[in-house]
Amino acid sequence: MQGILVADKPAGWTSFDVVAKLRRVLGTRRLGHSGTLDPMATGVLPVFCGGASKAVDLQLDHDKTYRAVLRLGCRTDTGDVTGTVLECAPVTAGEAELIAALPRFVGPQMQTPPMYSAVKVNGQPLYKAARQGLTVERKARPIEVYGIEYGGSPAAGEYVLTVRCSKGTYIRTLLEDIAASIGQLGAMSGLRRTRAGLFTEADAHSMEEIVAAGEKGPDALAALLLPVERVFEPLPLLQVDGPTAARLYNGCPTSRYPAAEGRYRVRDEAGQFLGLAKVAGGALRVEKLFVERTE
Repeated sequence: MQGILVADKPAGWTSFDVVAKLRRVLGTRRLGHSGTLDPMATGVLPVFCGGASKAVDLQLDHDKTYRAVLRLGCRTDTGDVTGTVLECAPVTAGEAELIAALPRFVGPQMQTPPMYSAVKVNGQPLYKAARQGLTVERKARPIEVYGIEYGGSPAAGEYVLTVRCSKGTYIRTLLEDIAASIGQLGAMSGLRRTRAGLFTEADAHSMEEIVAAGEKGPDALAALLLPVERVFEPLPLLQVDGPTAARLYNGCPTSRYPAAEGRYRVRDEAGQFLGLAKVAGGALRVEKLFVERTE
């Protein structure tokens, strides 16, 4: 079974919990996921199944969109409301000050990963050191926030923000920094990922739906899978003839190929997606295949 199963991660599950469950449901260990979510977070978690797992690191779009809730008044050791409260203070700013501050956080910037994160320093995830009460020196990393939209206040002192950002952005840290910029303490009280790369909530299936499909059988599960080609849809399509497809299968270049220089997603004459290839110096060369050759 090959394809991309977009799970709607439930609150309280780790991303690993989702993958472990799907290994049992799908009956395969060849799974990879794109973009870890905190246990408290919900939303879009693309899981790459079977041969599609080779596409995890080849994705063209790693950007994310989140709907987050900032709660003013306290800060915690984890940066969200699941952690231990370290400090509280009266809230002296509100909606107007928050909205005025948001443009300052849009654009390229450097961000220091939080201690409660999976980033490894000297081979050890930071969260393991944090659980031991240790603080490890971290290097700031480049990220980019493409936009922040204000979404209202569902309760006193709480504000909804939709954040469009690059891979590697920690929303908890961003919210803490936004709160600090208006002289407040803050922590994240809710987080939902609504987009991961090319995949959105419209593509996602609940764990209950996935388990129910697994009980019905392979055909029901296969109906939930998106084709691996979906990851590469932004690339131009190249349809090749039989002899060219055979050379791609064998890793042999096709010289003087009549196509513009660049990277392509490739299909054969029957319309089957083969994989990725590049035209460089007039020669067509395979980059990655997602089909196995059949005699």
